[in-house]
Amino acid sequence: MMKRLIAVPFILSMGLSAAAVPSAAQAQQDEGVLEGIVRSAKGGMPLAGATVTVVGTGRGAVTHGDGAFRIAVPDAEQYQLRVGRLGYATATVEVGPRESAAVDLEVAAVPSPDLVVTAVLSPTVANEAIRPSAVFAGEELQRQLAGTVAKTVATVPGVAVNSMGPGTAQPVIRGLSGDRILILEDGRRVGDVINSGLDHASALSPSTARRIDVIRGPSAILYGSSVLGGVINVVRDEIPRAVPYRPTGFASMQGQSATRAVGGSGEMTVGITENVPLRVEVSKRESGDLRTPIGRLAGTQTDVWSASAGTSWVDDWGYAGGSFRVFRNDYGIPGGFLGGHTNPVRTEQERAAGRFRSVIRPGQGLEAIELDAGYTTYQHHEQESSGILGAMYEREIVSGEARVRHGRWGPFTSGAIGTRVSFEDFGYGGVLYNPDSRRRTQAAYLLEEIQLDPVSIEAGLRYDRVELEPDEEDPSSDIGHIRARSFDAVSGSLGALLRLSGPLTVGGSVGRAFRTPDVHELYSEGPHLASNSFDVGNPSLETETGLGIDLFGRLTGQRLNAEATWFRNAISGYIFPQATGKLSRVRLPIYQFVGEDAVLTGFEGVLEWSMPAGFKVEAVASYVRGTLSATDEPLPFMPPLQGRLAIGYSPVDWFVEAETRMAQSQERTGRFEEPTDGYAIFGVSGGVRFTFAGRLHVVTLHLENLGDTEYRHHLSRVKEIMPEAGRALSVSYRVVF
Repeated sequence: MMKRLIAVPFILSMGLSAAAVPSAAQAQQDEGVLEGIVRSAKGGMPLAGATVTVVGTGRGAVTHGDGAFRIAVPDAEQYQLRVGRLGYATATVEVGPRESAAVDLEVAAVPSPDLVVTAVLSPTVANEAIRPSAVFAGEELQRQLAGTVAKTVATVPGVAVNSMGPGTAQPVIRGLSGDRILILEDGRRVGDVINSGLDHASALSPSTARRIDVIRGPSAILYGSSVLGGVINVVRDEIPRAVPYRPTGFASMQGQSATRAVGGSGEMTVGITENVPLRVEVSKRESGDLRTPIGRLAGTQTDVWSASAGTSWVDDWGYAGGSFRVFRNDYGIPGGFLGGHTNPVRTEQERAAGRFRSVIRPGQGLEAIELDAGYTTYQHHEQESSGILGAMYEREIVSGEARVRHGRWGPFTSGAIGTRVSFEDFGYGGVLYNPDSRRRTQAAYLLEEIQLDPVSIEAGLRYDRVELEPDEEDPSSDIGHIRARSFDAVSGSLGALLRLSGPLTVGGSVGRAFRTPDVHELYSEGPHLASNSFDVGNPSLETETGLGIDLFGRLTGQRLNAEATWFRNAISGYIFPQATGKLSRVRLPIYQFVGEDAVLTGFEGVLEWSMPAGFKVEAVASYVRGTLSATDEPLPFMPPLQGRLAIGYSPVDWFVEAETRMAQSQERTGRFEEPTDGYAIFGVSGGVRFTFAGRLHVVTLHLENLGDTEYRHHLSRVKEIMPEAGRALSVSYRVVF
């Protein structure tokens, strides 16, 4: 089954590669079509596998063996094309409606920043964004791709990983986790239960992502009111927004030695008719137990697969379509916890999601009318080795959103107004007690951008109302009066970017966040065996209210890029599970959900220096300090000072890089939390790029922890049992067609 699954997209890509490709010079320029050729500025060689995007339309193409591309476009007087390819600097050109574009790309060791589309109204280059941003795409995404989203983006400054084994990695941004950060799929909430337990994996695989955006700071007025930490958006474009001239997509294979993992994925978009595209995708990954320098972390095997299909009707007025995705993950949680379960726990996730989306472009000052509706069902079962159902979670979500985006209007460059509603049902079972509950959410928001050269300003305002209702009211419960709760509040953000002389810009943002307690935080009462905890909720918890401030300076030059950020998040009523130091009747540590005022401050820095002849140096560092305001005690599970130093060499056809990842010891610990030693581990990576059968092929190798060093992440919940992975080799191959 595994071999057949990997082979299907690969065979498809090779078959498509054999098709004849007409020269751009021979093609006629049709009305509503952009054509051209992409070449190397050094020697004029046509470049296959270059990505050509029509900025602001969502339409694009991949160049063929002769460097040619052809894109159907809506009527306009002028188009802006953004062209990028591995090993070359990204170029942006202006093209008229009947011009044939010839784009020459310069060789570059450091790729140009990609466009970020998350938490902004229009695509923006990452180094021109008002908030610190990172974009993983192309070769960078392939080199960093891991089994989970959190580990894939772990090199971003300010990002750490919280886990109970390789299958459960959860992202932490600036010390914040849970729904204080948002993990999105094509701008939509995933609908899993990652916020309800440290042992819960995200029901989202990064293997078929086209791009992953990471936005740090209070920047998610478009997506929710609770986000102070940031947003991670996995972009796939499941509902195609354009009809490709020829079939496009990719096929890939990956392997990793530390877990004996093997996987494959493929995606293809074809034009069924002139107006109807079809996108199909499939991925599969299997892995065994994690191997460390002192032995195996038993019971941590994973088996994850997903598939999706999407189609739409594309016309000059916009597009309307739908998609359907299925996801299944069977992963293990290790045993051996003192006072907890001694044997591994198997967890099964199943998620099915359908979505309808339409974008109408009426013109006359209105850029788009966006309608979005979705349905998600999710099931989660934790099975003890004895056959006991430790915990069961079920979730059903129906949601809808409408948004209107305008262009230049008076002093506003662009803006949006929108509303969102969702209805959620929660079901629980097993030995963990939570009452079945319902949650209803209504929200309305406004976001505006103003350009007053050299200043850019963004301001947003949002109102949310959340209603939580358990199936049964219980005034005599041991944890307090279990009852229906309702919350409402206003949140907002304000950001500005000032372009100083030369390559220097400075900016800042301030945001007020509003977060309601989760069902688990309010009503839980009982053992959560897989996470080795006895969870005690608090039905009287109030909302969290956070005030976040970001200040940054950014240097963008031909050879040198740098950014430094300082941030402060003051959170009133910060909710977290506090260790009590006591054991329950079933000998599990008791964690009581409490709400206390807290302050998190820190900094992030990144520097990239591109030297002549293809050499580059990159340095990254980040730190966060969390403190309870009333007692001046440290917040538990805060990442220590951490960083990365890398030096690489990247001519056109191959690349190599050596890196060091470092973390300081963490001595500032919360109650009953153990400190962690610092570490430094070394790794090397390299790869080749080549064109075969008119397609771009990329092979990447990464060797991590060269010295087979025994080290532990502070946020790992299994660090007392086993360290992190030992020496590990990762191999990936991708062909783009």
